[in-house]
Amino acid sequence: MKKFIALFLALVMVFALCACGSQPAAPAEPAAPAEPAAPAEPAAPAEPAAPAEPAAPAEPTVITNPDEIPDDMTAEDGKYQVAFITDVGQLKDKSFNQGTYDGVKLFAANNNLAYKYYQPANGDAATDDDRYDAMKAACENGAQVVVAAGFMQATALQKAAEEFTDVMFIFIDGWDLGLANVAGIYFAEEQPGYLAGYAAVKDGYTKLGFCGGGGGTNPACIRYGWGFVQGADAAAKELDVNIEINYSWEYGASFSASPELQTMAAGWYANGTEVIFACGGSMFQSIVAAAAANDGAVIGVDVDQSFESDTVITSAMKGLAASVQWACAKVYDGTWAEIGGNGTGTSLGAKDGAVGLPTATWSLEGWTVEAYEAMLADMASGVLVVDNNSEMAAPASTDNTTVNIIGG
Repeated sequence: MKKFIALFLALVMVFALCACGSQPAAPAEPAAPAEPAAPAEPAAPAEPAAPAEPAAPAEPTVITNPDEIPDDMTAEDGKYQVAFITDVGQLKDKSFNQGTYDGVKLFAANNNLAYKYYQPANGDAATDDDRYDAMKAACENGAQVVVAAGFMQATALQKAAEEFTDVMFIFIDGWDLGLANVAGIYFAEEQPGYLAGYAAVKDGYTKLGFCGGGGGTNPACIRYGWGFVQGADAAAKELDVNIEINYSWEYGASFSASPELQTMAAGWYANGTEVIFACGGSMFQSIVAAAAANDGAVIGVDVDQSFESDTVITSAMKGLAASVQWACAKVYDGTWAEIGGNGTGTSLGAKDGAVGLPTATWSLEGWTVEAYEAMLADMASGVLVVDNNSEMAAPASTDNTTVNIIGG
């Protein structure tokens, strides 16, 4: 808190009164002539002023808001040191692509590096050749580090990394490819998925839905969904209630919004589903539209999506922007070998502060931030272990939880 001090100036006026006598004053004696003044000693020359010390350079400004950084930039020499290859879907998907690119922009802008994004040709129908062409263009345009988003980049990334061995490749939602210049970074999505499912049931929802991207083949979305069911089931057991979950990979293969997906979600809401976990990039837009039209609720994914719609009650998040900045820094600080070609890839989860639910926009009433933080701490310490089987695209029902697999 700032303290403000008011300064007051007191002005004191002193008036001298002169008294006059009734008798005329005697004439004054003439003053004796003044002795001539001694000549003044010449003043010593002033010492020359010392030159001012140069001002210390200002601390560099650190940008923390990626929205302050333009998506497009122009490099004076046409070279871009940090490149981003998008996953399917839109760059500004308010989810996976955007969260990853935010990390690229923040790292580059705060380190005076030029950056550029490359979208593979043919959009959602992009092939491995399309992705390779985008990576090749990035490398030929001066990339020192290429950040590739999404598991579908693997084949193209392998080819590009073998060809451009002096470029470092960061494979987000990927794995180790056996190359020294490739770092696979992936997340324990089952943990924020668990937290989101648990939070929803604690908040009173008993009819839930999960719409996943990637058609049931994307390990990250599978982990999100698998954790979501585990968390919801744990809360149901704790509260001794029965819950129901509609679970589907339909209309999510491309991670894109579509009329078909919106129609399916609207049907779920109309038939009693109260909240849907929208787990797949731009799919969020279709599910939010259905929720808004049917007084339903939504759980966001990857980043805090509450800013996009009032229907969002929480979001299962992973630290995309932070992890990209952390990995990019290792290209330049001499520690790349810690993550590049390490044989396993690097998994980030609760123990690394890399996953969780947003607390700044907390709106849940049935579960407190304090209780959430205690559960997250248990995850971080290993007291609470969430199954991370990324092959379980179709979780089974339990005594308290009925899982309805929709479309397969």
